[in-house]
Amino acid sequence: MSNQPGSSTAAEPDQPDTTDPVDEAAPEAGPDHPAGAPGTPVLALLAVGWLAAMLWSTREAITSAAAGLTAISLSAFALPGVISAALVAGTAVALAANELAARRLGDRAGVRFAAAIGAGMLVGLGTALAINLTYADNATTNTIAGTSAAAAIIGGAIAGARIAAPVGAVVAAALGTLLFVVAFSRARDPLFDLFGSDGSQASLVTAAKWVSRTESLLAGLLAGLLVFGYLTWARRRAVRRDPATPALRWPVYLVAGAGPGLLLLLAEVIIRIGGRTLLDLAGALSEADAVAQTSLGTSRIDNGIWVLFVGALTALILFGRTLGPAPRDEDDEPTES
Repeated sequence: MSNQPGSSTAAEPDQPDTTDPVDEAAPEAGPDHPAGAPGTPVLALLAVGWLAAMLWSTREAITSAAAGLTAISLSAFALPGVISAALVAGTAVALAANELAARRLGDRAGVRFAAAIGAGMLVGLGTALAINLTYADNATTNTIAGTSAAAAIIGGAIAGARIAAPVGAVVAAALGTLLFVVAFSRARDPLFDLFGSDGSQASLVTAAKWVSRTESLLAGLLAGLLVFGYLTWARRRAVRRDPATPALRWPVYLVAGAGPGLLLLLAEVIIRIGGRTLLDLAGALSEADAVAQTSLGTSRIDNGIWVLFVGALTALILFGRTLGPAPRDEDDEPTES
C-alpha cells in the first residue's frame, strides 16, 4: 500500500523518524575525540630537547665535581629537574604517538593506549641508555637512569587517555612552567633585595620564602594562560574540521589548568620513591645537606600546590570570561512593572 499515490503524504511524516537517529548519533561520535591535540610533534620535539638539555647540564655538573661526595650531593640536587623533564617528555612523545595511531589505525582506545605506552617506554629506554653511556658507572647513575625511565613510562600512561586536547594543554603548560622556572632564576637575586634581604639569616629566610611564593604564583598564572590558549586553539581547529564538534565544558578547563601542578607533584612522588637511595645518601653527608634536602623537598611540594590551584583558577576564570550573558526572558519584564 505504500506504493499508492495517496500514501505519499502519509510516508512524509515517517522520514524524520528515519533520519533523527543518524543526526543524534553524529554528535555522539564527537566526544570520543572532541578536540584533537594540535602541534603534538612540536611539543614532543621541545620536550625531548628540554630533557636532553637537563641530562647534559646534570652530567656537566657531576663530572666537574672534584670529589665523590660532592658528586653525590650535586646528583641529588639535579635529580628533580631530570625527573620532571623525563615525565613531560614521556607524556609529550606518547601523546604524539597516540594522535598518529588514531589517524593511521583508527580511533580505538586499545590502539591509542598501546601506542602511548610504547612511546613512553622508548623515551624511558633512550633516557636510561643516555645516562648509563655518558655518566660515570656507579650506583648514583643507576638511580638516576632507573627513576628517569620510570617517569617517562608513567608519562606515556598519562598520554594514553582519550582526552587528547586537555593532555596536550597540560604538556604545553608544564613545559612552559619548567622553562619559566629556569628563566626566573636570573631574577632571584634582585628579588631578594626587593624583599628586604640584608645579609642576616632571618632576612634571608624571609626573603627566600617570598621569592619562592612569587615564583610559584607567576608559574601558576603562566600555566593557566597556556592551558586556556592551547584548549582555545584545539577547539577552533576542531570546529573548522567539524562544526558539530561538542564544546569543552568548564570542568575540562579546571582539571587541565590544575594539570601542570599535578605533574609537578607526581614528579615529586617519583623522586621520593625511585630516588630515595640517592636522597638519603646526600642527606647523610652532613647536617647541612640533610637540612637542604628537606627544605628543597618541601619547597617543591609547595610550588606544585601553588601551580595546581593558581593554574586551575586562572584557566577557569579565562574560560568564564568567554561565556556570553544568559538570554533574558521577555516574559519577566512585564512582571517587574
